Amino acid sequence: MEYTHRKWLWTQLAERTVENLKKHGFDARFVETADEARDLILELSGGYNSYGFAGSSTTRALGLPETFNARGATVFDHWAPDLPPGEDLKIRLEQGRCDCFFTSANAISATGEIVNVDGVGNRTNAMTFGPKKVFVVAGMNKVAPDLDSAIRRVREVAGPMRARSLNMETPCAKTGLCNDCNVPQRICRVTTILHRRPILTDLTVVLINETLGF
Repeated sequence: MEYTHRKWLWTQLAERTVENLKKHGFDARFVETADEARDLILELSGGYNSYGFAGSSTTRALGLPETFNARGATVFDHWAPDLPPGEDLKIRLEQGRCDCFFTSANAISATGEIVNVDGVGNRTNAMTFGPKKVFVVAGMNKVAPDLDSAIRRVREVAGPMRARSLNMETPCAKTGLCNDCNVPQRICRVTTILHRRPILTDLTVVLINETLGF
């Protein structure tokens, strides 16, 4: 019963979020399940030759890199196993030049903004300029009521969880609390807020009525 009510509440939140994202120039969609999201994305992303993937647990939960690899497309994924030395940097650069780029978001506001914080910047670069098409895929657990709470979510939820998942030696990975550290493995170094769709970027946001990613 609790799960049913949460899905209902997220549906109401998603309707406002999609409306405001559209007002801000984004193509925005809402689906109930990860399977529906995968089907929609595959429908909308056909016809490209190369696909780039940010360090996103959400897009991998949908099995997208494996799908495009199986189709024989060129896939730029710096999380691919057994990469030779130096290949990681090359792939990150190619993500900004690929035809279609996939990422998630650290937070999306119901008022229509997309917030991301990067350690390297390949994700934030590629999602704003370069690829012909960009998909931002996110579970409703990442949607916050407004921009201030979206930024706060990054510091209080997404940042500590992501640092711990990557086994980073950061204070937040140990305590769960952000203290604006200066340690070498800090992953919060570049903050971007997409207040409106970037002028030259075709960007689709797909919200999923499930908990996905950090």
